[in-house]
Amino acid sequence: MHKKLFIPGPVDVAQDVLQKLATPMIGHRTKDASDLQRGISEKMQKLMYTKNEIILSTTSGSGLMEAAVRCCTRRRAAIFSVGAFGDRWYKMAEANAVPADKFSSELGKPTTPEMVDEALSTGKYDLVTITHNETSTGIMNPVEGIAGVLKKYPDVVFCLDTVSSMGGTRIEVDRLGVDICITSTQKCLGLPPGLAICSISQKALDAAKEVPNRGLYLDLLNLYKYIQKKDYQYPSTPSLPHMFALDYQLDKILKEGLENRFSRHLEMANYVRDWAKKYFEMFAEEKYASNTLTTIKNTKNISVEGLNKELGKRGYMISNGYGDLKEKTFRVAHMAETTLDDVKQLLKVIEEILGV
Repeated sequence: MHKKLFIPGPVDVAQDVLQKLATPMIGHRTKDASDLQRGISEKMQKLMYTKNEIILSTTSGSGLMEAAVRCCTRRRAAIFSVGAFGDRWYKMAEANAVPADKFSSELGKPTTPEMVDEALSTGKYDLVTITHNETSTGIMNPVEGIAGVLKKYPDVVFCLDTVSSMGGTRIEVDRLGVDICITSTQKCLGLPPGLAICSISQKALDAAKEVPNRGLYLDLLNLYKYIQKKDYQYPSTPSLPHMFALDYQLDKILKEGLENRFSRHLEMANYVRDWAKKYFEMFAEEKYASNTLTTIKNTKNISVEGLNKELGKRGYMISNGYGDLKEKTFRVAHMAETTLDDVKQLLKVIEEILGV
């Protein structure tokens, strides 16, 4: 039995989108491949509110996160972490011998503009990484305020992880001044895992020119130059099935209307937050709560593993807490093509199982 997924990726994928993965192959060095990639780029620019070039990578989002910190750090990176995925970005810097410092918030607390300002005022850093939406703690960082601080430091490359938020909430890349905005397919975009996407600014490209050892497969500067020179083709074979599906799904997203899509995600988030406050507690402070996933504090000391087993028998799946928060929290995702009715049905089933 297929379980309806309310986990922070992968998400359920609509049948018509799954069918697009089975599109017959084309040559990846053909005009058809160029047209496919160009169309994806133009649609992603609309979704990301950017005029910057779009780069695709046949990796998870982590591939482009690693590429960003490796390719564009000239002196030292300031890595801000609100949970597991900010920590991972720091590990990537360390593994690539990129000089970096990590600035961690207490679990459930955001990265604040003041934290970023304090770090950058030292003059030590030329690249900043921010996790927009942290699925381990259910935090959505105050990116507007952080972006305001970054504008005071025009030489600093601003990298933003929107893996679990792009397509579920408005993120205006150009207005915010984001130089590398990273996402991937298996969360709010409503596709299977396997493809990562980023926008890249001229400032980031200029920074990369100063970095001698950027790697090969994930060299952002080389990828950018190649798609310019080769008319939207890639030096390595891309995942054409993902590209066919992404092109189709972006049409669906734009047809739904970006404002409608963002409103749907917020409506689901508000419903789950109200439910969490009624029966448990929210882990994150509400003004910093994610619009695409809610992390709920396990105040009743239920067995989250046991709850998920019972949900599985009924055709549903939620996520337990991440890492140190495994049984202390549980997580309900509300992203991609999930509807408010889907969420209501899930929470009703949880109530029946728990007898609340």
